[in-house]
Amino acid sequence: MMTADRGADQPRLRALSVVDDGDRVVIGDPESGRFVAVPPVGGVVVRVLQGGASLAEAAAEAERFAGQAVDVTAFIGRLGRLGFLASDGELPLPPRTAAIQQRRWLGGPAPQQVAWLFSRAAWVVYGGLFTFDIAVMAAMPQLMPHPRAVYLLLPAGAGPSLVLLFPFATALAAVHEAGHWLAARAAGLAARFGIDHRMFFLVFETDLSQLWALPRRHRFGPLLAGLAADSCALAAMLAIGLGAAERWWTPAALAVRLAAALAFTLMAAMAWQCLLFLRTDLYAVLAAATGCYNLWRVKTLVLRRNLHMLTPAQAAELGTASPRDQAVAAWFSWLWLAGFLTAIAWFAWFYLPVLTHLVTWAAVSLASGPATGTFWISLACTTILTWRYGTPAILALRTARRALHRRGTQPG
Repeated sequence: MMTADRGADQPRLRALSVVDDGDRVVIGDPESGRFVAVPPVGGVVVRVLQGGASLAEAAAEAERFAGQAVDVTAFIGRLGRLGFLASDGELPLPPRTAAIQQRRWLGGPAPQQVAWLFSRAAWVVYGGLFTFDIAVMAAMPQLMPHPRAVYLLLPAGAGPSLVLLFPFATALAAVHEAGHWLAARAAGLAARFGIDHRMFFLVFETDLSQLWALPRRHRFGPLLAGLAADSCALAAMLAIGLGAAERWWTPAALAVRLAAALAFTLMAAMAWQCLLFLRTDLYAVLAAATGCYNLWRVKTLVLRRNLHMLTPAQAAELGTASPRDQAVAAWFSWLWLAGFLTAIAWFAWFYLPVLTHLVTWAAVSLASGPATGTFWISLACTTILTWRYGTPAILALRTARRALHRRGTQPG
């Protein structure tokens, strides 16, 4: 029988989750958002310690499970470095996953209040709306979202059109992230929000680290919930255009143009999620479906190895990576490398026409001189839009500066 007396040889663990996941066990602290995949014997050690065992008893149990001696002391030391041991000090800070990010998990409605939004029936509805989106765009090419819907939203030109569209597009981004958050709440988890960049794109993101505390099959709903929200919003925008085209109703012309512009924004956002090499929602789905734990990092190491750029320390790190991560990274690393060309094509199709019209409009309007109202309207719109589209560059420069600083402070 395991003793319940706590002594010096009985580590005090935080409230860790222990989830069997294929040939590994995921151990983590949902409160801090730190998780690590370990061999099954590590799960045995944590579970018996949580049951009140001493360090010696945990070592004996681990040896019976593995059939050989296990260095439990070293394993406990690793847990301590991860912040998994309880202490009287402050909680370990959660890892930063975005350039700008809140630190605390955000609570919200009770799981039972939002569970119906992610029931099987609800997912059937979401799938039906996604099918509706595809069917409408295929059957009625005139309703296919197009960049001109964005820069021709207002007769005044691209600048005012984009400024008007900006709060609506931001609201749609919030709806997408709310989908992730509510799905996490339905699963009994919380989430953190952040603002980051992917190459030259500004993104809002929800940190769903706590999903590692769930069995793998329960992770897909929160990961796909953002796209489900986008499908619903796109269906609403297309329905407005469809109803107007078929004369089922006669909304105001501005409402029809706004719906078309937002439909393009939504389609661009959904197409963005297909860019797996930019850590999108579908990248997370791929990692979960393939049973990977640290695919993004292993991808980098495999690519460096293939390009003969791997350092000895990186080679040692790659050697300890999960075999599944290494197998998937063997092809995903090349997908990531080729993805930069895809990102450029995506930018050219979705953003370049809009930016081209914006620059042309700004140049013509500013040429009118400060004595005209057109000049000041153009200046205000250009300032707002420069901030909106220049933010990713600022974040990228800040990230690069921090990386250079860390590199410069490392011992040579």
